[in-house]
Amino acid sequence: MLALITLSSCGFKSTPVEPNTLRINIGAEPPGLDWHVTTDSTSFDVVSNIMVGLTQYRADLSCAPCCAMRWEILDSGKRYVFHLDAKARWSDGQSVKASDFEYAWRRLLDPKTGGQYAFFLYDVENAFEFNSGKITDARLVGVKALDDTTLEVKLKKPAAYFIYLTAFCPTFPQRKDVIEKWGDRWTQADHIVTNGPFLLDQWRHEYKIELACNEHYFQGAPALKRIKMFMIPEQATAFALYENNELDYVDNRSFSTPDLERYRHSPEYRTTLLLRNNYIGFNVTKPPFDNVKVRQAVSMSIDRSVFPKIRGRGEIPATSWIPPGLLGYDAKSGLEYNPEKARALLAEAGYPGGKNFPHVELLYPSLNDVRLVVEAVQDQLKRNLKIHISLQNQEWKVYLETLHRDSPPIYRSSWGADFPDPETFMNVFTSHNGNNSTRWKNAHYDDLVSRASAEQNVQTREKLYQQADRYLCREQVPIAPVFLETQNVMVKPWVKGVELNKLDIQFFRSVSIDENLLHGVHAGDKGVTH
Repeated sequence: MLALITLSSCGFKSTPVEPNTLRINIGAEPPGLDWHVTTDSTSFDVVSNIMVGLTQYRADLSCAPCCAMRWEILDSGKRYVFHLDAKARWSDGQSVKASDFEYAWRRLLDPKTGGQYAFFLYDVENAFEFNSGKITDARLVGVKALDDTTLEVKLKKPAAYFIYLTAFCPTFPQRKDVIEKWGDRWTQADHIVTNGPFLLDQWRHEYKIELACNEHYFQGAPALKRIKMFMIPEQATAFALYENNELDYVDNRSFSTPDLERYRHSPEYRTTLLLRNNYIGFNVTKPPFDNVKVRQAVSMSIDRSVFPKIRGRGEIPATSWIPPGLLGYDAKSGLEYNPEKARALLAEAGYPGGKNFPHVELLYPSLNDVRLVVEAVQDQLKRNLKIHISLQNQEWKVYLETLHRDSPPIYRSSWGADFPDPETFMNVFTSHNGNNSTRWKNAHYDDLVSRASAEQNVQTREKLYQQADRYLCREQVPIAPVFLETQNVMVKPWVKGVELNKLDIQFFRSVSIDENLLHGVHAGDKGVTH
């Protein structure tokens, strides 16, 4: 309600529907807009509209030319040569150069940057060695600007998925002069220099971000003149604004289960299954979850079938880490619901009937639908294992920082695909991945994933990923997958060109507002909505 009052006090409530302006809710303050440091989807929703990379995703998630108008794959897949489009420009008018990519990739890998997505580039020659401090000369990393428009990338081994990486935020170019001039303040609206279809025009912290049309975008200016991204954490408040024609587009962040039930058959409602897996994570270095039998017991005591019922969004229960639709998916990879065996495992671990089980808190982000999930897990552990786990919630930025700095013994999290290949899931829990909050390190698992990533035979690659998935979810269990998410959105009739994708990346370059449908529509007029 405070957010609603704030918007109203700023004159938002009385403002009519705005031509050529898209108003959405991103739910929270982005932790940051440095695409080398941030890792969350909220920040990437902003970055994906103000920046572009060597390639970009088509609707079918294949890669199309972007800053690179073409590329060659040489030496049996171990060398890529990208030829940049000379028309690509930064927002200050300078050309996008191959050296901007060379600088950016080396910066991402620099240990001083602390980029959790540095692992993205580990297939590049000497990338891991530089990131881990084994070598200190960045010039030894296999990325080099041959001239202003030619970028050469040398890989240690062929990687079938490598081209996908060039379409995602962490590999986007950066301007060395801007970062060196402004330091930690380089992402502020009056300092940042970008190359995408929209410009960062305003950043009013904890309230909204405004993007403006980049009239000089080299692939053509977008139809929208402005995007207003509000930061309203309460789903009910945000959805009330949508109903009141004060937001034009809302997704899961603004769409509670009761509202979804009311609007499921509305022509404005859309849904799609995502490549996003929800899981319960364990910090394997902290008791009692340093015992694999405890982790297995918890996983086997969770009845995944309850989550689609309590959330009502068409979720798919999951025990495997690789989701359906990707190479290597096997519905039987993980541990099935078996309370009796779970109790036996807990007794073997030294906690018969839950006796002497230590007090632990399950950490989760402050979102209503997540609370429903963790409360269900809490209840099932109490009923099936007789163990009592309390719940702790944190605001989004604090929650992310906690997981990164010192993850608790047990927590709820999710991982969405960065690209449409099983590597994007399996790599997360390798020993050197900055997003691995479980602190689990296993040489056998690392070897399976490494071999699968380089394997050129599809059938062999699939078997390796299946072995790794079983080892992760059945034998070692640093995580317990629980369900696959769907994206549920409501889109006003005057908003055209919204395309949902399984990666759940929000691209607004092709979105437009049909002004013919805006005639007579004002805030508070719900006639069009229904």
